[in-house]
Amino acid sequence: MLLEKIKTPGLSHLSYLIGSGGKAAVIDPRRDCEIYLEKARAEGLEITHIFETHRNEDLITGSPVLAEMTGAKVLHGPNAAGEIAFAQTAREGDTFEIGQLTIEVLETPGHTDDHLAFVIHDREYADGPVGVFTGDALFVGDVGRTDFYPDRKREVAGLLYDSLQKLLALGDQAILYPAHGAGSVCGSGMAEREFSTIGHERRNNPRLQIGERKAFVEAKIAENHYQPPYFRLMERLNIEGAQAAPRVVRPKRLTLPEMRRATADHVIDLREPLAYAGAHFPGSMCLPVGMISAFAGWFIREGETILLVGSDEEQLSSAMSHLTRIGLDNVIGGYNGVVPAAGNGVAMNTIPMVDTDTVKSRLEGSDAGWTLLDVRDADEREAAAIDGSMHIYVGELNERWSELDKDKSYTLMCASGMRATVAAGWLASRGFGNIDVYLGSMGAWKAANG
Repeated sequence: MLLEKIKTPGLSHLSYLIGSGGKAAVIDPRRDCEIYLEKARAEGLEITHIFETHRNEDLITGSPVLAEMTGAKVLHGPNAAGEIAFAQTAREGDTFEIGQLTIEVLETPGHTDDHLAFVIHDREYADGPVGVFTGDALFVGDVGRTDFYPDRKREVAGLLYDSLQKLLALGDQAILYPAHGAGSVCGSGMAEREFSTIGHERRNNPRLQIGERKAFVEAKIAENHYQPPYFRLMERLNIEGAQAAPRVVRPKRLTLPEMRRATADHVIDLREPLAYAGAHFPGSMCLPVGMISAFAGWFIREGETILLVGSDEEQLSSAMSHLTRIGLDNVIGGYNGVVPAAGNGVAMNTIPMVDTDTVKSRLEGSDAGWTLLDVRDADEREAAAIDGSMHIYVGELNERWSELDKDKSYTLMCASGMRATVAAGWLASRGFGNIDVYLGSMGAWKAANG
């Protein structure tokens, strides 16, 4: 018997391969799905079923591709926003045999209308379910977001409450297998730990401590969540069925002359923020590899061309993987070597870093031509903010940059300076010249002010 978790870095997406008696099932596969077939073959298993907990918003499903590769049946829930072209509909009470395991379907709407959970029963140990694949309904330390239906916000929050009661009724012994871990955009309070049980969550998950349905609904509708533009692309592709992921381990290697001649909608510098701030190609934006999954979908639209700039081959390769999983894979090439380019006479731009004393001095000076721009999310801002600062979430600068005056000066801040550098890089790529970054940002401000 096999149950293996496959984690997708960046997206913090968790998918699973479960097998028994020569058969196997995959739960919520990612787009680059060869890994499931390879692992199943290594264990002598045939993939016969693919279960989708819901239509994902933050990544492209690999279900149609994996089904074509294996002949497996894809099962998806009812009430999807459109007919899932590559799946059959599974409903409450349906069961599927995987060797000595039985997979039972629970309808668990709330996060999305089509949401399902898949309960694992072992027929040789019949006293309660072994575990449950909870998708985006229940996480370790949190529950799913319910903001995708703004016209029905109270209804869907109530539906999630009811779905959670179904999951809790499975018994404390049931092991929890969610679709995401900490760092995912699908929840803000997830534990770093990726293992738990229904019993542990019943006792420790903050949202499950809200006993009354009405209070739970009020708590959910008061949450702040952001929806990057690429969510709409993921939703469409996960109904229609996307093509297989490109079999490219890195973008086409460009020489310096080729790189300078290339025309792309976006030039993305993959290096760490301080390296970008120290020297970068004019017009490039800062998007470190580890931040691509969180922010690329805010700034890049479907079909737009991308040119990647990195410091080594691993950065370029990792960036391609992250972009492919969210369908932004129109990469025309990659270039390594900002420092050698500077050595060849290419002019570079910089973004200055400023400290707490400088920020304090500017705030006290009340310079009408200068603004401290806080790009943290709304919850962070509500918890602590610097008087006199302006707030625009970093992702929303994708459009709201046009509200800012290019003739004025801006200091960008976040929690540490990482997201602030991403924001500064975006503004620089839009033609803002009077910008700098508060190094240490809110962390440094708190340290200096007790």
